[in-house]
Amino acid sequence: MPNFIRIILGALILGAAITLIVFSYWGWGILLIFISILIFITYIFNEKMLLAQWFLRKENMEKAESWLNSIKDYEKELFKGQWGYYHLLLGLIESRKSPMKSEKFFKKALSFGLTMDHNIALANLSLAGVEMGKRNKREAQRLLKEAEKADKNKLLAEQIKMMKGQMSMLDKTQMVRGGRGGSGFRQF
Repeated sequence: MPNFIRIILGALILGAAITLIVFSYWGWGILLIFISILIFITYIFNEKMLLAQWFLRKENMEKAESWLNSIKDYEKELFKGQWGYYHLLLGLIESRKSPMKSEKFFKKALSFGLTMDHNIALANLSLAGVEMGKRNKREAQRLLKEAEKADKNKLLAEQIKMMKGQMSMLDKTQMVRGGRGGSGFRQF
């Protein structure tokens, strides 16, 4: 349901609630006030996004993806502050399937803006992993520094430390062509 319809519906229900209270139907009026508050809350926090996050925490990627895919036009259905989180969730789901394709979602999430610092750190950490996969060490280091700076509560400290360890291993590992026919690789 588009957001402007939610606002109109919430306002109509709130008007009906006030009318019922004025005519001494307190019970029904209070119930309609709660329903209108619920509608206004779903304007800010879309129910499909909440369900997708819940299934993502439960490690049920198929259902989380289906709830996110049920959002046809995110610009109309979501509050502007949720656009970045929508792309962050899409990136997290896509990173499980093919990490290199998830880069565009994380970049969009950062460009739309994320309000929570640990989500910014998560997006930067994921982008650093993609850049490490591309063997772009300089960009990966920059993104890791940004993730470390954004992770003020140290929620991702262990993952950042592990990523730095993998990056140091990237320095030590050099692929050198060797063997017969040029088809073999050796690691030093």
